[in-house]
Amino acid sequence: MVQVSSEQVREKGIAAASSVGAAIFLVSLKIVVGLATGSLGILAEAAHSGLDLVAAAITFFAVRVSDRPADASHLYGHGKVENLSALVETLLLLLTCGWIIYEAFNRLLFAAVEVDPSVWAFLTMGVSIVVDFSRSRVLARAAKKYNSQALEADALHFSTDIWSSSVVILGLALVKLGEWTGHKSILARADALAALVVALIVIYVSVQLGRRTVDALLDRAPAGLAERIVGAVGQVEHVRRVTQARVRGSGNQIFVDVSVAVPRHLSFEESHAVTHAVEDAVRAVAANADVVVHPDPSAEEEGVLERIHAIAAQGHYAIHNVTTHFSTRGMWIDLDLEVPSDISFERAHMLATDLEARLRAEFGAAASPNRIADINVHIEPRAEPLVVGADLTPRERARYLQAVEVVRRALPQVRAYRDVDVQRVNGSVYLAFHLLLDAELSVAEVHSISEEVENRLRREFPQLGRVMIHAEPVKSTSPSQKSKTANPIWDSKGGQR
Repeated sequence: MVQVSSEQVREKGIAAASSVGAAIFLVSLKIVVGLATGSLGILAEAAHSGLDLVAAAITFFAVRVSDRPADASHLYGHGKVENLSALVETLLLLLTCGWIIYEAFNRLLFAAVEVDPSVWAFLTMGVSIVVDFSRSRVLARAAKKYNSQALEADALHFSTDIWSSSVVILGLALVKLGEWTGHKSILARADALAALVVALIVIYVSVQLGRRTVDALLDRAPAGLAERIVGAVGQVEHVRRVTQARVRGSGNQIFVDVSVAVPRHLSFEESHAVTHAVEDAVRAVAANADVVVHPDPSAEEEGVLERIHAIAAQGHYAIHNVTTHFSTRGMWIDLDLEVPSDISFERAHMLATDLEARLRAEFGAAASPNRIADINVHIEPRAEPLVVGADLTPRERARYLQAVEVVRRALPQVRAYRDVDVQRVNGSVYLAFHLLLDAELSVAEVHSISEEVENRLRREFPQLGRVMIHAEPVKSTSPSQKSKTANPIWDSKGGQR
Protein backbone atom coordinates (compact mmCIF):
# COMPACT_ATOMS: atom_id res chain seq x y z
CA MET A 1 0.00 0.00 0.00
CA VAL A 2 1.34 3.42 -0.97
CA GLN A 3 1.65 5.60 2.13
CA VAL A 4 -0.13 8.97 2.22
CA SER A 5 2.24 11.84 3.01
CA SER A 6 1.55 14.30 5.82
CA GLU A 7 1.79 17.12 3.26
CA GLN A 8 -1.04 15.59 1.23
CA VAL A 9 -3.26 15.24 4.31
CA ARG A 10 -2.53 18.84 5.33
CA GLU A 11 -3.11 20.43 1.89
CA LYS A 12 -6.32 18.52 1.21
CA GLY A 13 -7.62 19.33 4.70
CA ILE A 14 -6.88 23.05 4.34
CA ALA A 15 -8.56 23.18 0.90
CA ALA A 16 -11.68 21.41 2.20
CA ALA A 17 -11.91 23.47 5.41
CA SER A 18 -11.54 26.79 3.58
CA SER A 19 -14.36 25.73 1.25
CA VAL A 20 -16.64 25.20 4.23
CA GLY A 21 -15.89 28.71 5.46
CA ALA A 22 -16.45 30.24 2.02
CA ALA A 23 -19.76 28.39 1.61
CA ILE A 24 -21.03 29.60 5.01
CA PHE A 25 -20.24 33.19 4.05
CA LEU A 26 -21.95 32.97 0.65
CA VAL A 27 -25.08 31.22 1.96
CA SER A 28 -25.59 33.85 4.65
CA LEU A 29 -25.07 36.72 2.24
CA LYS A 30 -27.36 35.36 -0.50
CA ILE A 31 -30.22 34.46 1.86
CA VAL A 32 -30.28 37.93 3.38
CA VAL A 33 -30.11 39.75 0.02
CA GLY A 34 -32.47 37.28 -1.72
CA LEU A 35 -35.18 37.73 0.90
CA ALA A 36 -34.71 41.49 0.89
CA THR A 37 -34.99 41.80 -2.90
CA GLY A 38 -37.44 38.96 -3.57
CA SER A 39 -35.14 37.63 -6.32
CA LEU A 40 -35.74 33.96 -7.07
CA GLY A 41 -32.44 33.92 -8.92
CA ILE A 42 -30.55 34.98 -5.79
CA LEU A 43 -32.60 32.60 -3.61
CA ALA A 44 -31.83 29.85 -6.08
CA GLU A 45 -28.18 30.80 -5.76
CA ALA A 46 -28.57 30.73 -1.97
CA ALA A 47 -29.98 27.24 -2.20
CA HIS A 48 -27.16 26.31 -4.55
CA SER A 49 -24.59 27.73 -2.12
CA GLY A 50 -26.39 25.99 0.75
CA LEU A 51 -25.89 22.79 -1.14
CA ASP A 52 -22.27 23.82 -1.62
CA LEU A 53 -22.03 24.14 2.15
CA VAL A 54 -23.37 20.64 2.65
CA ALA A 55 -21.09 19.35 -0.10
CA ALA A 56 -18.08 21.16 1.38
CA ALA A 57 -18.81 19.64 4.78
CA ILE A 58 -19.11 16.19 3.21
CA THR A 59 -15.86 16.78 1.33
CA PHE A 60 -14.11 17.90 4.51
CA PHE A 61 -15.19 14.69 6.22
CA ALA A 62 -14.38 12.54 3.18
CA VAL A 63 -10.81 13.75 2.67
CA ARG A 64 -10.04 13.25 6.37
CA VAL A 65 -11.32 9.68 6.28
CA SER A 66 -10.05 8.70 2.81
CA ASP A 67 -6.41 9.34 3.70
CA ARG A 68 -6.47 6.94 6.64
CA PRO A 69 -4.20 3.91 6.11
CA ALA A 70 -5.61 0.46 5.39
CA ASP A 71 -6.79 -1.54 8.39
CA ALA A 72 -8.19 -4.99 9.14
CA SER A 73 -11.66 -3.98 7.92
CA HIS A 74 -10.56 -1.92 4.91
CA LEU A 75 -7.68 -3.76 3.29
CA TYR A 76 -7.64 -1.43 0.28
CA GLY A 77 -7.77 1.73 2.36
CA HIS A 78 -10.62 4.25 2.69
CA GLY A 79 -10.38 5.92 -0.71
CA LYS A 80 -13.93 4.93 -1.72
CA VAL A 81 -15.21 7.43 0.87
CA GLU A 82 -14.25 10.21 -1.56
CA ASN A 83 -16.19 8.56 -4.39
CA LEU A 84 -19.21 8.03 -2.14
CA SER A 85 -19.16 11.65 -0.96
CA ALA A 86 -19.03 12.85 -4.56
CA LEU A 87 -22.11 10.73 -5.34
CA VAL A 88 -24.02 12.18 -2.38
CA GLU A 89 -23.12 15.70 -3.53
CA THR A 90 -24.40 14.90 -7.01
CA LEU A 91 -27.74 13.64 -5.69
CA LEU A 92 -28.14 16.74 -3.53
CA LEU A 93 -27.46 18.94 -6.55
CA LEU A 94 -30.10 17.16 -8.62
CA LEU A 95 -32.73 17.42 -5.84
CA THR A 96 -32.11 21.14 -5.45
CA CYS A 97 -32.31 21.65 -9.21
CA GLY A 98 -35.70 19.96 -9.21
CA TRP A 99 -37.03 22.47 -6.69
CA ILE A 100 -35.55 25.44 -8.60
CA ILE A 101 -37.11 24.27 -11.89
CA TYR A 102 -40.51 23.83 -10.21
CA GLU A 103 -40.41 27.29 -8.66
CA ALA A 104 -39.16 28.91 -11.89
CA PHE A 105 -42.05 27.47 -13.95
CA ASN A 106 -44.49 28.49 -11.24
CA ARG A 107 -43.31 32.12 -11.48
CA LEU A 108 -43.20 32.08 -15.27
CA LEU A 109 -46.71 30.66 -15.74
CA PHE A 110 -48.72 31.33 -12.59
CA ALA A 111 -47.50 33.35 -9.61
CA ALA A 112 -46.28 36.91 -9.95
CA VAL A 113 -43.47 37.90 -7.59
CA GLU A 114 -42.06 41.38 -7.22
CA VAL A 115 -38.27 41.50 -7.70
CA ASP A 116 -36.21 44.44 -6.41
CA PRO A 117 -32.95 44.54 -8.44
CA SER A 118 -31.14 46.79 -5.95
CA VAL A 119 -27.45 47.53 -5.83
CA TRP A 120 -27.13 45.05 -2.97
CA ALA A 121 -28.32 42.26 -5.22
CA PHE A 122 -25.71 43.06 -7.85
CA LEU A 123 -23.00 43.52 -5.21
CA THR A 124 -23.87 40.19 -3.58
CA MET A 125 -23.59 38.29 -6.84
CA GLY A 126 -20.31 40.06 -7.69
CA VAL A 127 -18.79 39.07 -4.33
CA SER A 128 -20.06 35.53 -4.92
CA ILE A 129 -18.29 35.33 -8.27
CA VAL A 130 -14.98 36.50 -6.75
CA VAL A 131 -15.18 34.00 -3.88
CA ASP A 132 -16.30 31.15 -6.15
CA PHE A 133 -13.47 31.80 -8.60
CA SER A 134 -10.87 31.80 -5.83
CA ARG A 135 -12.15 28.63 -4.17
CA SER A 136 -12.64 26.69 -7.42
CA ARG A 137 -9.00 27.35 -8.42
CA VAL A 138 -7.65 26.25 -5.04
CA LEU A 139 -9.82 23.12 -4.99
CA ALA A 140 -9.11 22.21 -8.63
CA ARG A 141 -5.37 22.53 -8.04
CA ALA A 142 -5.47 20.26 -4.99
CA ALA A 143 -7.80 17.78 -6.76
CA LYS A 144 -5.44 17.50 -9.73
CA LYS A 145 -2.32 17.24 -7.56
CA TYR A 146 -3.72 14.43 -5.41
CA ASN A 147 -6.27 12.90 -7.84
CA SER A 148 -9.08 13.58 -5.35
CA GLN A 149 -12.59 13.11 -6.72
CA ALA A 150 -14.13 14.65 -3.60
CA LEU A 151 -12.14 17.86 -4.04
CA GLU A 152 -12.92 17.79 -7.76
CA ALA A 153 -16.65 17.65 -6.96
CA ASP A 154 -16.27 20.57 -4.60
CA ALA A 155 -14.36 22.52 -7.24
CA LEU A 156 -17.15 21.86 -9.74
CA HIS A 157 -19.71 23.18 -7.26
CA PHE A 158 -17.87 26.48 -6.94
CA SER A 159 -17.06 26.76 -10.64
CA THR A 160 -20.73 26.27 -11.62
CA ASP A 161 -21.61 29.01 -9.11
CA ILE A 162 -19.56 31.42 -11.23
CA TRP A 163 -21.70 30.75 -14.30
CA SER A 164 -24.97 30.61 -12.42
CA SER A 165 -24.19 33.86 -10.59
CA SER A 166 -23.43 35.47 -13.93
CA VAL A 167 -26.82 34.32 -15.25
CA VAL A 168 -28.55 35.71 -12.15
CA ILE A 169 -26.83 39.08 -12.66
CA LEU A 170 -28.08 39.06 -16.24
CA GLY A 171 -31.62 38.32 -15.04
CA LEU A 172 -31.50 41.13 -12.49
CA ALA A 173 -30.11 43.48 -15.12
CA LEU A 174 -33.02 42.68 -17.44
CA VAL A 175 -35.50 43.37 -14.64
CA LYS A 176 -33.76 46.70 -13.97
CA LEU A 177 -33.83 47.46 -17.69
CA GLY A 178 -37.59 46.83 -17.71
CA GLU A 179 -38.03 49.41 -14.96
CA TRP A 180 -36.03 51.97 -16.90
CA THR A 181 -37.73 51.35 -20.27
CA GLY A 182 -41.24 50.90 -19.02
CA HIS A 183 -41.45 47.22 -20.03
CA LYS A 184 -41.35 45.87 -16.52
CA SER A 185 -44.18 43.42 -17.13
CA ILE A 186 -42.27 41.80 -19.98
CA LEU A 187 -38.81 41.64 -18.41
CA ALA A 188 -39.91 40.99 -14.82
CA ARG A 189 -39.90 37.27 -15.45
CA ALA A 190 -36.27 37.32 -16.60
CA ASP A 191 -35.23 36.49 -13.03
CA ALA A 192 -37.19 33.23 -13.14
CA LEU A 193 -35.67 32.43 -16.52
CA ALA A 194 -32.22 33.04 -15.02
CA ALA A 195 -33.01 30.60 -12.21
CA LEU A 196 -34.12 28.03 -14.78
CA VAL A 197 -30.87 28.42 -16.70
CA VAL A 198 -28.92 28.04 -13.44
CA ALA A 199 -30.72 24.78 -12.73
CA LEU A 200 -30.05 23.40 -16.21
CA ILE A 201 -26.34 24.26 -15.92
CA VAL A 202 -26.09 22.54 -12.56
CA ILE A 203 -27.95 19.46 -13.82
CA TYR A 204 -25.53 19.08 -16.74
CA VAL A 205 -22.46 19.34 -14.53
CA SER A 206 -24.00 17.04 -11.93
CA VAL A 207 -24.70 14.33 -14.47
CA GLN A 208 -21.10 14.44 -15.70
CA LEU A 209 -19.75 14.24 -12.17
CA GLY A 210 -22.23 11.51 -11.26
CA ARG A 211 -21.13 9.34 -14.18
CA ARG A 212 -17.48 9.53 -13.12
CA THR A 213 -18.43 8.84 -9.51
CA VAL A 214 -20.48 5.76 -10.39
CA ASP A 215 -17.67 4.54 -12.64
CA ALA A 216 -15.25 4.80 -9.70
CA LEU A 217 -17.61 3.00 -7.33
CA LEU A 218 -18.05 0.22 -9.89
CA ASP A 219 -14.26 -0.11 -10.30
CA ARG A 220 -14.24 1.03 -13.89
CA ALA A 221 -10.66 1.39 -15.06
CA PRO A 222 -9.52 4.89 -16.10
CA ALA A 223 -9.72 5.15 -19.88
CA GLY A 224 -6.57 3.91 -21.62
CA LEU A 225 -4.60 3.34 -18.40
CA ALA A 226 -4.57 -0.47 -18.64
CA GLU A 227 -3.33 -0.29 -22.25
CA ARG A 228 -0.52 2.10 -21.29
CA ILE A 229 0.50 -0.16 -18.42
CA VAL A 230 0.58 -3.23 -20.68
CA GLY A 231 2.76 -1.35 -23.16
CA ALA A 232 5.22 -0.21 -20.47
CA VAL A 233 5.44 -3.61 -18.75
CA GLY A 234 5.93 -5.38 -22.09
CA GLN A 235 9.25 -3.51 -22.48
CA VAL A 236 10.70 -4.91 -19.23
CA GLU A 237 13.56 -7.37 -19.70
CA HIS A 238 12.59 -11.06 -19.29
CA VAL A 239 8.85 -10.28 -19.58
CA ARG A 240 7.65 -12.55 -22.38
CA ARG A 241 4.17 -11.02 -22.37
CA VAL A 242 1.55 -9.53 -20.06
CA THR A 243 -1.07 -12.21 -19.41
CA GLN A 244 -3.40 -9.98 -17.38
CA ALA A 245 -3.61 -6.36 -16.27
CA ARG A 246 -6.37 -5.17 -13.95
CA VAL A 247 -6.79 -1.57 -12.79
CA ARG A 248 -9.20 -0.13 -10.25
CA GLY A 249 -9.46 3.21 -8.49
CA SER A 250 -10.27 3.95 -4.87
CA GLY A 251 -10.39 7.66 -4.13
CA ASN A 252 -7.06 9.09 -5.20
CA GLN A 253 -5.41 5.66 -5.15
CA ILE A 254 -4.91 3.38 -8.16
CA PHE A 255 -4.60 -0.38 -7.62
CA VAL A 256 -2.92 -2.42 -10.36
CA ASP A 257 -2.74 -6.22 -10.58
CA VAL A 258 -0.40 -7.49 -13.29
CA SER A 259 0.40 -11.05 -14.32
CA VAL A 260 3.44 -11.52 -16.53
CA ALA A 261 4.96 -14.54 -18.25
CA VAL A 262 8.66 -14.92 -17.35
CA PRO A 263 11.17 -17.60 -18.39
CA ARG A 264 10.74 -20.62 -16.14
CA HIS A 265 14.49 -21.20 -15.93
CA LEU A 266 15.00 -17.97 -13.98
CA SER A 267 15.98 -18.36 -10.34
CA PHE A 268 13.76 -17.08 -7.55
CA GLU A 269 16.02 -14.05 -7.10
CA GLU A 270 15.94 -13.30 -10.83
CA SER A 271 12.13 -13.57 -10.96
CA HIS A 272 11.90 -11.28 -7.94
CA ALA A 273 14.09 -8.73 -9.71
CA VAL A 274 11.72 -8.88 -12.71
CA THR A 275 8.72 -8.11 -10.47
CA HIS A 276 10.52 -5.05 -9.09
CA ALA A 277 11.25 -3.86 -12.63
CA VAL A 278 7.57 -4.35 -13.54
CA GLU A 279 6.50 -2.30 -10.50
CA ASP A 280 8.81 0.52 -11.57
CA ALA A 281 7.39 0.40 -15.11
CA VAL A 282 3.81 0.63 -13.81
CA ARG A 283 4.64 3.57 -11.54
CA ALA A 284 6.24 5.35 -14.47
CA VAL A 285 2.71 5.38 -15.97
CA ALA A 286 0.70 5.78 -12.72
CA ALA A 287 2.94 7.35 -10.10
CA ASN A 288 0.79 6.61 -7.03
CA ALA A 289 -0.20 3.08 -8.03
CA ASP A 290 -0.31 0.25 -5.52
CA VAL A 291 1.07 -2.60 -7.63
CA VAL A 292 0.81 -6.38 -7.26
CA VAL A 293 2.83 -8.44 -9.75
CA HIS A 294 2.31 -12.18 -10.31
CA PRO A 295 5.06 -13.86 -12.35
CA ASP A 296 3.93 -16.92 -14.33
CA PRO A 297 6.69 -19.35 -15.40
CA SER A 298 6.60 -19.74 -19.16
CA ALA A 299 8.38 -21.92 -21.72
CA GLU A 300 7.87 -19.36 -24.51
CA GLU A 301 10.92 -18.55 -26.63
CA GLU A 302 13.11 -21.02 -24.73
CA GLY A 303 16.17 -22.57 -26.29
CA VAL A 304 17.17 -26.20 -25.78
CA LEU A 305 19.68 -25.45 -23.00
CA GLU A 306 17.20 -23.20 -21.19
CA ARG A 307 14.60 -25.98 -21.28
CA ILE A 308 17.09 -28.49 -19.88
CA HIS A 309 18.04 -26.19 -17.00
CA ALA A 310 14.36 -25.43 -16.33
CA ILE A 311 13.49 -29.13 -16.03
CA ALA A 312 16.48 -29.72 -13.74
CA ALA A 313 15.43 -26.78 -11.55
CA GLN A 314 11.90 -28.19 -11.23
CA GLY A 315 13.32 -31.38 -9.75
CA HIS A 316 15.91 -29.49 -7.65
CA TYR A 317 18.76 -31.14 -9.54
CA ALA A 318 22.15 -29.44 -9.70
CA ILE A 319 23.62 -29.92 -13.18
CA HIS A 320 26.52 -28.44 -15.11
CA ASN A 321 28.59 -29.03 -18.22
CA VAL A 322 25.47 -29.47 -20.37
CA THR A 323 26.09 -30.15 -24.05
CA THR A 324 23.77 -31.14 -26.89
CA HIS A 325 24.20 -32.19 -30.49
CA PHE A 326 22.04 -33.55 -33.31
CA SER A 327 22.36 -36.54 -35.53
CA THR A 328 20.08 -38.38 -37.91
CA ARG A 329 18.72 -40.26 -34.90
CA GLY A 330 17.73 -37.08 -33.03
CA MET A 331 19.13 -34.97 -30.21
CA TRP A 332 21.80 -36.11 -27.76
CA ILE A 333 21.99 -34.61 -24.27
CA ASP A 334 25.10 -34.97 -22.09
CA LEU A 335 25.37 -33.42 -18.64
CA ASP A 336 26.97 -33.78 -15.21
CA LEU A 337 24.63 -34.37 -12.26
CA GLU A 338 25.81 -33.42 -8.78
CA VAL A 339 24.61 -35.70 -5.97
CA PRO A 340 25.46 -35.90 -2.26
CA SER A 341 28.71 -37.77 -1.81
CA ASP A 342 27.40 -39.92 1.07
CA ILE A 343 24.45 -41.54 -0.76
CA SER A 344 24.63 -45.00 -2.29
CA PHE A 345 25.36 -45.58 -5.95
CA GLU A 346 21.91 -47.14 -6.32
CA ARG A 347 20.25 -43.98 -4.98
CA ALA A 348 22.40 -41.75 -7.21
CA HIS A 349 21.44 -43.85 -10.25
CA MET A 350 17.75 -43.49 -9.35
CA LEU A 351 18.15 -39.71 -9.29
CA ALA A 352 19.86 -39.77 -12.68
CA THR A 353 17.08 -41.98 -14.08
CA ASP A 354 14.40 -39.63 -12.76
CA LEU A 355 16.12 -36.61 -14.37
CA GLU A 356 16.39 -38.50 -17.64
CA ALA A 357 12.66 -39.35 -17.52
CA ARG A 358 11.79 -35.70 -16.90
CA LEU A 359 13.87 -34.61 -19.88
CA ARG A 360 12.30 -37.22 -22.14
CA ALA A 361 8.83 -36.08 -21.06
CA GLU A 362 9.77 -32.46 -21.79
CA PHE A 363 11.11 -33.10 -25.26
CA GLY A 364 8.84 -36.01 -26.14
CA ALA A 365 5.98 -33.66 -27.03
CA ALA A 366 8.23 -31.42 -29.06
CA ALA A 367 8.51 -31.31 -32.83
CA SER A 368 10.51 -34.00 -34.59
CA PRO A 369 13.81 -32.04 -34.78
CA ASN A 370 13.94 -32.11 -30.94
CA ARG A 371 13.24 -35.80 -30.48
CA ILE A 372 15.61 -37.48 -28.02
CA ALA A 373 18.17 -39.93 -29.37
CA ASP A 374 19.92 -40.53 -26.05
CA ILE A 375 20.67 -38.90 -22.70
CA ASN A 376 23.97 -39.48 -20.93
CA VAL A 377 24.15 -38.43 -17.30
CA HIS A 378 27.55 -38.34 -15.60
CA ILE A 379 27.17 -38.62 -11.82
CA GLU A 380 29.51 -36.46 -9.73
CA PRO A 381 29.77 -36.10 -5.94
CA ARG A 382 28.58 -32.71 -4.76
CA ALA A 383 31.22 -30.42 -3.28
CA GLU A 384 31.95 -31.17 0.35
CA PRO A 385 31.33 -28.58 3.05
CA LEU A 386 34.29 -26.55 4.30
CA VAL A 387 37.14 -28.92 5.23
CA VAL A 388 40.71 -28.41 6.43
CA GLY A 389 43.60 -28.81 3.98
CA ALA A 390 47.26 -29.54 4.80
CA ASP A 391 50.36 -28.35 2.95
CA LEU A 392 52.58 -30.96 1.30
CA THR A 393 56.23 -31.38 2.19
CA PRO A 394 58.70 -29.33 0.10
CA ARG A 395 59.84 -32.50 -1.71
CA GLU A 396 56.28 -33.52 -2.58
CA ARG A 397 55.44 -30.03 -3.70
CA ALA A 398 58.54 -29.89 -5.92
CA ARG A 399 57.35 -32.99 -7.82
CA TYR A 400 54.09 -31.25 -8.78
CA LEU A 401 55.87 -28.04 -9.78
CA GLN A 402 58.19 -30.05 -12.01
CA ALA A 403 55.23 -31.88 -13.59
CA VAL A 404 53.48 -28.60 -14.34
CA GLU A 405 56.67 -27.30 -15.96
CA VAL A 406 56.95 -30.41 -18.13
CA VAL A 407 53.37 -29.99 -19.34
CA ARG A 408 53.95 -26.29 -20.01
CA ARG A 409 56.94 -27.02 -22.22
CA ALA A 410 54.99 -29.68 -24.13
CA LEU A 411 52.16 -27.29 -25.06
CA PRO A 412 53.34 -24.26 -27.11
CA GLN A 413 50.05 -22.41 -26.59
CA VAL A 414 50.85 -22.04 -22.86
CA ARG A 415 52.78 -18.81 -22.28
CA ALA A 416 53.41 -19.25 -18.55
CA TYR A 417 51.96 -20.38 -15.26
CA ARG A 418 51.99 -18.96 -11.75
CA ASP A 419 50.51 -19.16 -8.23
CA VAL A 420 50.82 -22.92 -7.91
CA ASP A 421 49.14 -24.23 -4.78
CA VAL A 422 49.26 -27.88 -3.66
CA GLN A 423 47.44 -29.27 -0.58
CA ARG A 424 46.19 -32.55 0.77
CA VAL A 425 42.41 -32.53 1.25
CA ASN A 426 40.37 -35.57 2.39
CA GLY A 427 43.09 -38.05 1.39
CA SER A 428 43.60 -36.66 -2.14
CA VAL A 429 45.75 -33.90 -3.56
CA TYR A 430 44.30 -30.48 -4.39
CA LEU A 431 46.19 -28.66 -7.17
CA ALA A 432 45.46 -25.11 -8.35
CA PHE A 433 47.40 -22.69 -10.53
CA HIS A 434 46.97 -19.86 -13.05
CA LEU A 435 47.60 -20.61 -16.71
CA LEU A 436 48.61 -17.71 -18.98
CA LEU A 437 47.35 -18.06 -22.57
CA ASP A 438 47.18 -15.80 -25.62
CA ALA A 439 44.26 -13.40 -25.38
CA GLU A 440 43.42 -14.02 -29.07
CA LEU A 441 42.43 -17.65 -28.42
CA SER A 442 38.74 -18.52 -28.43
CA VAL A 443 36.99 -19.75 -25.29
CA ALA A 444 36.68 -23.22 -26.84
CA GLU A 445 40.44 -23.34 -27.50
CA VAL A 446 41.22 -22.19 -23.94
CA HIS A 447 38.90 -24.86 -22.53
CA SER A 448 40.53 -27.55 -24.68
CA ILE A 449 44.05 -26.53 -23.59
CA SER A 450 43.03 -26.48 -19.91
CA GLU A 451 41.52 -29.96 -20.23
CA GLU A 452 44.68 -31.25 -21.91
CA VAL A 453 46.83 -29.84 -19.09
CA GLU A 454 44.56 -31.46 -16.48
CA ASN A 455 44.51 -34.82 -18.26
CA ARG A 456 48.31 -34.96 -18.52
CA LEU A 457 48.71 -34.13 -14.84
CA ARG A 458 46.18 -36.78 -13.83
CA ARG A 459 48.02 -39.42 -15.84
CA GLU A 460 51.18 -38.46 -13.96
CA PHE A 461 49.48 -38.29 -10.53
CA PRO A 462 46.47 -40.62 -10.16
CA GLN A 463 46.06 -39.41 -6.56
CA LEU A 464 44.96 -35.99 -7.73
CA GLY A 465 41.54 -34.89 -6.53
CA ARG A 466 40.39 -31.43 -7.52
CA VAL A 467 42.47 -29.72 -10.22
CA MET A 468 41.64 -26.04 -10.51
CA ILE A 469 43.12 -24.22 -13.55
CA HIS A 470 42.47 -20.49 -13.78
CA ALA A 471 43.12 -19.33 -17.35
CA GLU A 472 44.29 -15.74 -17.78
CA PRO A 473 44.65 -13.83 -21.09
CA VAL A 474 47.92 -12.14 -22.03
CA LYS A 475 48.54 -9.96 -25.06
CA SER A 476 50.71 -11.34 -27.89
CA THR A 477 54.19 -9.85 -28.29
CA SER A 478 56.54 -9.47 -31.24
CA PRO A 479 58.89 -12.40 -32.03
CA SER A 480 61.93 -10.53 -30.66
CA GLN A 481 60.18 -9.72 -27.40
CA LYS A 482 58.75 -13.21 -27.19
CA SER A 483 62.20 -14.79 -27.43
CA LYS A 484 63.38 -12.79 -24.45
CA THR A 485 60.38 -13.58 -22.22
CA ALA A 486 59.09 -16.85 -23.62
CA ASN A 487 57.60 -19.29 -21.15
CA PRO A 488 58.75 -17.82 -17.82
CA ILE A 489 58.40 -20.14 -14.85
CA TRP A 490 56.65 -18.87 -11.75
CA ASP A 491 56.71 -20.17 -8.22
CA SER A 492 53.65 -20.45 -6.02
CA LYS A 493 54.15 -16.90 -4.70
CA GLY A 494 54.16 -15.35 -8.16
CA GLY A 495 57.87 -14.56 -8.33
CA GLN A 496 59.82 -15.34 -11.53
CA ARG A 497 62.83 -17.62 -11.21
